Amino acid sequence: MKNYNIRKAVKEDALGIAIVHVHSWKTTYEGIVDDHYLESLSIEERQKKWIQILSSSSNTYVCEGKDGRIVGFVSYGKERTGEYEGELYALYLLKDYQGKGIGKDLFTSAVTSLKNQGFNSMFIWVLKDNPYKHFYYHFNPSLIKKGELKIGGRDYEEEGLLLLI
Repeated sequence: MKNYNIRKAVKEDALGIAIVHVHSWKTTYEGIVDDHYLESLSIEERQKKWIQILSSSSNTYVCEGKDGRIVGFVSYGKERTGEYEGELYALYLLKDYQGKGIGKDLFTSAVTSLKNQGFNSMFIWVLKDNPYKHFYYHFNPSLIKKGELKIGGRDYEEEGLLLLI
């Protein structure tokens, strides 16, 4: 039996999502993304952004632990450039909750929702040096693009994956 619950996010989840977002960036990208940038990440600023996102029609799901605290989230929707169909915008979990099947369940929720919306594929950008990028390869995507992403004034290589759903 699972000791967590996945549900559609509501505006009141903005703080919990912001906490996961900031903490997971700091643990996932430590040693990859500039330390000064990671230290500058603000839960309060992220919360404001998530309030805006969740105030519109958002495709965001959260995972609550058995204590009701948000431990992960997934956000997805129409691909932003119009070049592809769907896109995974973000998938993050607190470090202590990784490797327990939660990420797979959140990812599957996004895929199922996109399918139900009539999408046949999902595009995913992932930092090339992200130590967890291989998670996505369990779903057999194709590496179709390479690009650069500016984070905190520095350029980082990223890989574009396409998953047929």
